[in-house]
Amino acid sequence: MPHCPDMLDRPLSPTGAPALPRADGLAAGWAVSRGLVDYAAAEAAMEARAAAIAEGRAGELVWLVEHPPLYTAGVSAKAGDLLDPERFPVFRTGRGGQFTYHGPGQRVVYLMLDLNQRGRDVRAFVAALEAWIIGALARQGVRGEVREGRVGVWVDRGGEEAKIAAIGVKVRRWVSFHGVALNVAPDLSHYGGIVPCGLQLAVTSLQDLGLHASMRKADAALLASFKGVFGPVKKAEAPI
Repeated sequence: MPHCPDMLDRPLSPTGAPALPRADGLAAGWAVSRGLVDYAAAEAAMEARAAAIAEGRAGELVWLVEHPPLYTAGVSAKAGDLLDPERFPVFRTGRGGQFTYHGPGQRVVYLMLDLNQRGRDVRAFVAALEAWIIGALARQGVRGEVREGRVGVWVDRGGEEAKIAAIGVKVRRWVSFHGVALNVAPDLSHYGGIVPCGLQLAVTSLQDLGLHASMRKADAALLASFKGVFGPVKKAEAPI
């Protein structure tokens, strides 16, 4: 991995983490798919878009989706963490991380961003993703936090820590894909088929925290926070 610039040399996001706007100031595309999107088709579309960005044939894209119930396994997934392999389809992916769940009521955001224009620093990129989610939660009255040695965003739920957002990304030719999953109002019992992210800890959602949660409100908060961390966006068409 090439030498990474000092994170402190960068502008800060509203949460204090380094912001990662494009060096050339161009806006990233922002697309929202309605209905449930097939996972395999989404992964193929991500791969194609990331390759096109790396080759200069397409612009950046932030793609918001919901999936039918399924489990995905990242490159660090352990077989023993899949507790109920027959419960939902299982997809092996090239993203970082371990097992996680996707399903209705969870906002999955795929980020195909050109890190050539955003500093070529994977750790700074992950910190910026965490700052983005924390900012979106703050706009909905929820205090999100990070934990040393863990990736993702956590909240306090009645004195117990619980994970509300997972992060799993891959970077190829300095273009990112895969992304984040924010629990808005999913069926949390569906996590029972896995050990989420390899951790025997609770998961939660905006609805579980007592909020009047909706995907529309979550999307608005994600959009506003994204602009503060990653810069401007423009409306785009979903790949599928």
